[in-house]
Parts: sequence; C-alpha cells; structure tokens
Amino acid sequence: MQQHLTEQITLFASVLKWTFYASLVGLLVGLGTTGFLKSLAWTTAYYASYPDYYLFLPATLLVCAALVRWLAPDAAGHGTEKVIEAVHKRMGKIPLAVVPVKLVATVLTLAGGGSAGKEGPCAQIGAGLASGLADLMRVEDRDRRKLVICGISAGFATVFGTPIAGALFGVEVLVLGQVFYDVLFPSFVAGIIGYHVATSLGVSYPHAPSCLLPQLSSFSFLEIILLGAVCGLVSLLLIELMKFGHRSFERLSWHWSLAPLLGGGILILIGTLVSTSYLGLGLEGIETGLKGELLPVGATFWKSVTTSITLGCGGSGGILTPIFFIGTATGNLFAQLVNPSYLAAFSCIGMVALLAGSANTPIAASVMAMELFGPQIAPFAALACMVSFLIVGYRSIYPSQLLGIQKSASLAIATGRPVGSSGHPVYQPRDKTLAKSLLTSLGAYRNRWRK
Repeated sequence: MQQHLTEQITLFASVLKWTFYASLVGLLVGLGTTGFLKSLAWTTAYYASYPDYYLFLPATLLVCAALVRWLAPDAAGHGTEKVIEAVHKRMGKIPLAVVPVKLVATVLTLAGGGSAGKEGPCAQIGAGLASGLADLMRVEDRDRRKLVICGISAGFATVFGTPIAGALFGVEVLVLGQVFYDVLFPSFVAGIIGYHVATSLGVSYPHAPSCLLPQLSSFSFLEIILLGAVCGLVSLLLIELMKFGHRSFERLSWHWSLAPLLGGGILILIGTLVSTSYLGLGLEGIETGLKGELLPVGATFWKSVTTSITLGCGGSGGILTPIFFIGTATGNLFAQLVNPSYLAAFSCIGMVALLAGSANTPIAASVMAMELFGPQIAPFAALACMVSFLIVGYRSIYPSQLLGIQKSASLAIATGRPVGSSGHPVYQPRDKTLAKSLLTSLGAYRNRWRK
C-alpha cells in the first residue's frame, strides 16, 4: 500500500513540476514569437511599399549572411535543423545569441523577398529561450533537453496556430519513426500556453475555408493513395534540390560574400522573368490553392528552386512554409490532371502530405490537417500522409534527424545514425524474390508496350 502511495505522489509531483516548467517555456516562446511575427509584418509592409522591392535581394542576403557568420553561426540555414542537431549532440545547449540574430536575419530575408518560412526561426527562438531558461534554473542536462523540445513544440504551435500538431511535431521530428512520449505532456502544455499568449497579444491565424471532399469509395481511396505517392516523390525532389543548393554555393572558391550576391541575383532573374509569386513566404499562393482556384503548372518546381537558392546562398528562415506552398501546388496540379472537382480538397491534402514526407512526421501532419481544415478531412489526410512518409524513404529535409525505424522489412538499414550522415542511405534488399518479381513484371510490361 505504501509503495503504491509513494508511486502516485511521485507521479503527481512530476506532473506539477513539468506543468510549471512547460508553462514558463510557453510564456517565453509566446512572447518571443509574437515579437517576431509583428516585426515581420511591419518590415514586410515597409518593403512592399516599393514596387520592385525584390531588387534589393543581393544586398539583403549579404547583410543576413554577415550577421549570421559574425554573430551566431548556429543561426544559419533553416533553424529547426540546428535545433535538432543541438538536441542530439549537445543535450539542447543553444547559445542565447542565436535568438536575436535569427530573428533579425529572418525578418530581413523574408521581407526582402527571400523564399523561406517563418516556423524555423520560431522553433529556434523557442529552443534558444528554453535553453536560456534551463541555464537560469540550473537544471540537469536531461531536463534541459526536455525544455528545449518543449521550446520547439511551442514555437511551431504559436507560428501556425495549431497547438496540438505543434506539440506533436516537436516530439516526432527528432527521430524518424519514434515519438518522445516522456516529453509529450510538457510539449502539449508549452504549445497550448504559447498559443494562448500569442493570441492574447493580438496574433491572428487565418482560417482555412471548408472544402468539398470526395465520398469514400474504392476509386477515391486509390486517388488519395496516388496523391500521397506523388507528394512523397515531390518531397524527394525538394530534399535533393536543397542539398544541391547548399553544395553548389559551398563549392564556390571565391569570397564568402559572393554567394549571397550571386543567389540574390538569380532570385531577381526568376522574379523578373517568371513571377514574384515564388519569392517571400508565398502565403497568397497557398490561400489561392486552398480556395480551390488554379495554380500555375510550374509552381511546385519554381518554389522549390527559389527556396533552395535562398537558404543555400546564406539567407535565413524556415522550410515549412515553402513546403506548404509546394504541397498545395502539388495537390492542386494533381486535381487538375485527375479530378478537377476537388481542387481545394486535394490542395489541402497535398499541403500536409508533403510535410509528412519531407519531415517524416505523418502523425503531426495528420493532426494539423484536422486542426486547420476540420475533422472530416482526417481519413483522407492521414492516408496520404502515411503514403508520402513511406515513399520518401530514408531521407529528410532535416539531415540531423536520426533513423529510428526501418520503413520496409525488405530493406535493411542501420538505425541510430543521422539521416544525412552519408548522403544517401545504404541498404540491401532482404527479400530478393520480391525484388526480382517486381523487376520481371516491369520488364514484361515494357516488352508489351514496345510491341
């Protein structure tokens, strides 16, 4: 009896402890995110007052690259990647200088027309503030790590207005195929508190319009599976383009300052010759697709290219907002080709399915679909998210993400290492009979097609 009583008292004390700690993190992240979002809105409006504001991109990206290089190198690229690396390698230790540098550099990049997102800075700001709080309270390294994960969750929850999906994203994105259940409760607390702090301070979140969904049938079931497979393949394209962009600018043997100048120049050409719609956050394109209106056929490709250039040449920002644009455009194009009656529905599903594939977070992406578009979309979104997650294989937009599972029993791969540790995953087919039968079938189909 005494043993059971001790157990319950200990667990209740743990709940109280992490409610207090996570609430502090949520409060700090809510304040920090609000400051970032309002600064971004003001600066964007100022830049937009100039008709050809994107012509300043080379100078803007040069300033951002200089700030990051000289003041806080950990603020480089899309912030979530650096936070994941800090969690796995340094128990969440993040220099506090990252917070102001990331905020300023990202605001300048996005307002100036760079193609990036706003969630990475919020995650990095949240994680940096949580790490600073851990230093102030002098907690153990294990608790610091939990606090930083709470900061990631609260950052995502407050920037998108999805507290549950944000909390799940923070505990799902760290390891491919695993969820950190020991941090799930404090992540929920931090996400909910951060969301309410931000809304109380005037941050508003767009409400996605309701859309016509297909009736569940064998045909619509196959359509959703096919859409998920397409989103998985597009996720692969984006991941490889991001790698190519970073490698290309790193190989320049010139002075480091020429990379942002060159990248900014290429973005000016794309904005002038193609469209300015693929610069900046791209929220207008996302809203257009979600309303069921047509998006250009090349939207998926051009947004992927501008994002790769922006983050590869020295710009600062996140990656998820471009992923939402690319996913929306992919679903929109899929609907144009397969079933134009469901332009809005397939755009919504494509948006979350591409997130599931690119970041390997199918659970968070499925819940985000319900928070943004309503519970009726749940079976369609969950199915597409899982297919996209499987199709993308052992790759991720976050190279520091650890491999936690094998997605197929027929592909043997070593777990416990970073996804990007060796470029491409190395595996051997276990079921050689299955592989041979698939190749034989493909060969027979090809021969029939030639005849």
